[in-house]
Amino acid sequence: MVSASSDSGLPAEQPRPELRASDADRERVADVLRDALVEGRLQLTEFEARLEEAHAARTHGELEKVVHDLPVPSSTGGAVAESGRIGGTPTSRTGIGIFGAFDRKGVWTIARQFTSVAIMGGGRIDLREARFEAGETVIRAFAVMGGVNVVVPPDVALEVRGIGVMGGFDHSKSGTGPPDGPRVVVTGFAFWGGVSVERKVTKAERKRLKAERKERKQLDAEE
Repeated sequence: MVSASSDSGLPAEQPRPELRASDADRERVADVLRDALVEGRLQLTEFEARLEEAHAARTHGELEKVVHDLPVPSSTGGAVAESGRIGGTPTSRTGIGIFGAFDRKGVWTIARQFTSVAIMGGGRIDLREARFEAGETVIRAFAVMGGVNVVVPPDVALEVRGIGVMGGFDHSKSGTGPPDGPRVVVTGFAFWGGVSVERKVTKAERKRLKAERKERKQLDAEE
């Protein structure tokens, strides 16, 4: 039986904001944010920022803050299955940038263990359109007087474990995703360098959301 929803998109029965949120709770709030973007209530930059907050939220109270100023439909649906992105022969297992750079982007299949090294160089690992050999992917990122940039879509579970020694290792984007979706673990170290982690939607998703928003505005204008 599906419980009624409150104005935050969370079950009406949830009594205390300190209660731990489930993956389903986070996905319901993500759906609210997508609707708000299409309806013109949020700008794309606001949508992306709030989506990151939703996937990183640990409690109902944190989710409430993400959608406190948005209307929510009375019914909720399940999360979209992401298991179709998992499986296949990996097309890349390493990325090396020594006095140079490497770039992994577009449609590719990342191995379950991927090692990246940047020494006085740089590299980018873009997972927005990637497939995953396994349900859990471990990216080992090593940056010495260089930098590695990891780009993860908002709906992928992410855990960052790396350390920075006289350098930086970004832990701010860790968060959950759909239970049947891929999970990415970023580990390693940065010495006099940096490993940055970003969450971004794909260009195709940006285009689709903008088109939906434009269509919604046209329909509203005709009414």
